[in-house]
Amino acid sequence: MFLKGMNIAYSTRIILNNSKSNELISTMKNNTTVILKGSEVASLLPLDACILAVENAFRLYSAGMVAPPSIMGIHVENGGYHIKAGVMGTEKSYFVAKTNANFPKNPKKYNLPTIQGVVTVYDTDNGRLLALMDSIEVTIIRTGAATAVAAKYLAKKNARVATIVGCGSQGKISIKMLMEVRPIEKVFIYDIDLHAANKLIEELGYLHISIVRTDDLKAALAESDICVTCTTSKTPLLYHDDIRPGTFIAAVGSDNEDKQELSAKVLSLNTLITDVTNQCAKIGELHHAIEAKLMTEKDTYAELGEIILGKKKGRKSDSEIIIFDSTGMGLQDVAAASIVYEKAVANSIGLKVEFGN
Repeated sequence: MFLKGMNIAYSTRIILNNSKSNELISTMKNNTTVILKGSEVASLLPLDACILAVENAFRLYSAGMVAPPSIMGIHVENGGYHIKAGVMGTEKSYFVAKTNANFPKNPKKYNLPTIQGVVTVYDTDNGRLLALMDSIEVTIIRTGAATAVAAKYLAKKNARVATIVGCGSQGKISIKMLMEVRPIEKVFIYDIDLHAANKLIEELGYLHISIVRTDDLKAALAESDICVTCTTSKTPLLYHDDIRPGTFIAAVGSDNEDKQELSAKVLSLNTLITDVTNQCAKIGELHHAIEAKLMTEKDTYAELGEIILGKKKGRKSDSEIIIFDSTGMGLQDVAAASIVYEKAVANSIGLKVEFGN
């Protein structure tokens, strides 16, 4: 069952009501920090709740009701690090900073995840460190939530067929998230790693939709209403002539200036929506279109939050091709991490540490 409508203002306090949340948090020792591992984070972050919280984060950002999020990146020989941070809340406000290491060769070379990191959650009333949590699940789920929110506003309402490019954890969550907002019946999956594709089919067999591995990306796109790209590619995978009219594309993989999944012409010839335009101009797909001198920041149609708020119209016709340049906004991490923290406190989950002692 997928979500419809829900254009109401929705607080990030979607798991607990504010009074109960604040009461639970205030009962903890002043110097207690909750530490949460990945499996605990995943269990505390429902997909539908994260979608609503992320949608609200975009809404608040576009309305100018929260401070713009910040980002910093540093490259090293085999990968890189980036930090995303933001402050958000209604009755209870949190500062959240996420530090991620992104090393694409890790799975094959070291049997380690591509992305590793930590999310820190602080109380903005007094600066207290409330929580440390594994960042992988936060990143995967909140990124998938942004894809779902964008699809909710930008994909055709009767979209039933999707293509997922990249069969890792992000590809897996993308399928489940799309099913929350559109009546998906069939999904093509494409990956140069045959094992990853077969594993994805096996893990999602319980969804009772058709999941088909393909080696012909162009043929899959010819049948698809939605395409999500979530790879570490540094060269374009999608070209304008391969995309049929009416397709919604969520470009998720490009989160630094070296990555690119779409040809610059795909952006310049179609409608481009960004999560944060100036950020996309530095590290997203837009960055490559600007470098190719095919676009400027002003050629972007809108940020997603503007569409959510109704400042600009979303899809104008069933033939319009729309691209969502999703580089990841720090406020998405605040939205997701605050849910996890409050549920952890309410359910006494996680290791409690007093760092000051």
